[in-house]
Amino acid sequence: LAVGWGSRMDAAWAPSPGSCELVQSIMDCTGRRLSSIPGNLRGDTEELFLDDNTIQVLGNASLLLYPQLWHLSLTRNRLELIEPAAFLSSQGLQVLSLTDNLLFTNYSLTAAALSALPTLRTLDLAGNQLTEDMVSVLVWNLSSLESLSVARNIIMRLDSSIFTNLTQLLELNLEKNYIFEIDNAFEGLQRLQRLNIAYNYLPCLVGFGLTQLRVLNVSNNIIEWFLTLESDELFELEVLDLSHNRLLFFPVLPRQSKLHSLLLQDNRMSFYQRLPNGTSLANVTVQFLIIDGNSTNITTVRLWDDLCHSNLSSLHLLDMSQNQVWGLPDDFLTQMPSLTHLKLNQNCMEAFHLSEEDPLAMLTELDLSQNQLVELGVKVGTGDILPNLQLFNLSTNRLQALPPGIFTRTRKITTLDLSRNRVDLCPQPGEAESPPCVDIRGVETLTHLSLAGCGLQGLGGRPFQGTSLMHLDLSDNRQALSGDLGWLQDLVLTLQVLSLRNTSLSSTAVDFSALNSLVRLDLSGNSLAAFPSSLGTLRLRSLDLRDNCLPALPPDVARVPLGRSLRELYLSRNPYNCCTLGWWDALQQAEGLRVPDGREVTCSHGSRALSPGALPEPVLQSCRWQTADLALLYLVLALPTCLTLLVAFVVIFLMLKEKLLKMVKTRCGVSSPY
Repeated sequence: LAVGWGSRMDAAWAPSPGSCELVQSIMDCTGRRLSSIPGNLRGDTEELFLDDNTIQVLGNASLLLYPQLWHLSLTRNRLELIEPAAFLSSQGLQVLSLTDNLLFTNYSLTAAALSALPTLRTLDLAGNQLTEDMVSVLVWNLSSLESLSVARNIIMRLDSSIFTNLTQLLELNLEKNYIFEIDNAFEGLQRLQRLNIAYNYLPCLVGFGLTQLRVLNVSNNIIEWFLTLESDELFELEVLDLSHNRLLFFPVLPRQSKLHSLLLQDNRMSFYQRLPNGTSLANVTVQFLIIDGNSTNITTVRLWDDLCHSNLSSLHLLDMSQNQVWGLPDDFLTQMPSLTHLKLNQNCMEAFHLSEEDPLAMLTELDLSQNQLVELGVKVGTGDILPNLQLFNLSTNRLQALPPGIFTRTRKITTLDLSRNRVDLCPQPGEAESPPCVDIRGVETLTHLSLAGCGLQGLGGRPFQGTSLMHLDLSDNRQALSGDLGWLQDLVLTLQVLSLRNTSLSSTAVDFSALNSLVRLDLSGNSLAAFPSSLGTLRLRSLDLRDNCLPALPPDVARVPLGRSLRELYLSRNPYNCCTLGWWDALQQAEGLRVPDGREVTCSHGSRALSPGALPEPVLQSCRWQTADLALLYLVLALPTCLTLLVAFVVIFLMLKEKLLKMVKTRCGVSSPY
């Protein structure tokens, strides 16, 4: 809506007739429970939004008062009918949204109304329970259309008769229908650039020949084969999304194209040039039987060689994750000199080899996570390997080491994920190095390192010497911490985020005070029985103390530098004492501090788990007794008893005074005057 406001931002939304809101020439009547179009709106209205109302019929006279209308939205109404003359006064209408209505009921009359719009550019008919025959009737005379959406309908089959007259169409959305067959449906759409057929039931795409198409999305179908017509003609195709299908082989792509993004995630692909047992299938062929009407065509291709005839020199992104790839064919990557992002995660690869002869000089992201890698091979030479690589994900494999010096040849790497491999970090120079290990010392560009779940044992020495790490994840290494944190000495000036989650940390004597640059610290899932005092001097922004054994936090936690800088504090799943919650009250009053899991925080009183913000009165009373000054309590209890005894002694003394004096005189022989 900001478009067209220009410098007149002071023209805020203002009330207008019919409970609608107006800004300049845009009228918003969304959600006003209207059953018809208001007749008292401004006559110069250009854009009218009537979404989320209960309009059933758009009558012949509904828009007579708005001749300047070019954008009309009737999304989510109960529209069943648009009368044939409804748009005669709105010949300039360019954008019409009729999403989520009931146009299937009177589609032929609605089609007559639409045919009176000579300048209509964008039409949205999604969610109207339309069949392919209904769609054909509705768009038959809309030769000016440039964008059409018939998503979320009940279209099952497409043939050449449906979109015949849409010669200007640039974008077509057919997602979330029930399409299982396409028979020359798009051949007449010579200007079509974007085609979305995602979430349908297409079993294959054979003979793809839409040379003018730039973006094709056929994800989330059941496609097993994708075959392009054999042609040397240049295809304009830039983005091809075949993810979430059942592809068995790498798609047969155009020989000449502008393809820069190829998405093949979540299929069943593998390569068969050579099987895991060493058997070669390089010369094995497959025959495709293509039946088109009464004609039958047999296409023969070799399992790998013919699939590689495509020119992929412009490809930037290749996503082959979640497949069954155990290895790449020879020279597979040599066809992709412009590749910047390569995703091979969640496959079956046991080895991956790099060399300076590989053409991946432009690669910035390489994801090999969740495979079965036991070897990362590097052919050593004098040049750089992956000189532009910035993100390298090797997590969840079976690696025990990386080739020595690999990171001295990747001169721009910033992020390395080695989590869930059985690796150790190499110690500082001069110490006994026990291979296998990973040496990251001296990698000055590295800023993010994850070693979660690597089974690290007793970190020591100076494994991070010469690095500038800002993010370090050591979580799920239960034997990594032994003694102090001296092995972090090289990161005191740069480390900002540190995760020590689930590292069996129990000693509060661990000194964090040297890590002055820390802004986020995760100590969750440990056995801390007291709050580490060294944290008080840090200026953290986020601290996670979940799943520990803390009975309380320091009473002054909100007043120390830590408390003043904290903006996010996680505290749940600790056995807090309900009678020592002064720290909790102080945190609630701390300015700018959030406790995202505050509703999950509980305290213990006897065998009960209670919310610290709503303690019952009996519990509060019990806590008062428990926390009272015992010396004063004993004094208060003893004072009445002492006074009683004193009074009793005085009374008895006065009553027995004469007898006592006579007894003293008799025994001491001293006369006493009376």
